Amino acid sequence: MPQVEPSEIRLDQFLKLRGLAGTGGQAKVLIQMGEVRVNGEIETRRRRKLHPGDIVELEQVRVVVKAAQS
Repeated sequence: MPQVEPSEIRLDQFLKLRGLAGTGGQAKVLIQMGEVRVNGEIETRRRRKLHPGDIVELEQVRVVVKAAQS
């Protein structure tokens, strides 16, 4: 079953949900170190709200935020 995110999710929660970070603390560190890009731009705000269609990149992994299905 494909993973679907809520209509709005924080960047740190997204990284943890998608398995790109093992814990919330690890997600926080990755974001603060400038390792994460959102829509091609380095993002250092862990509470950044993501929306359907946003593209999150960490190292060689690229994930598109999907809309929640009713």
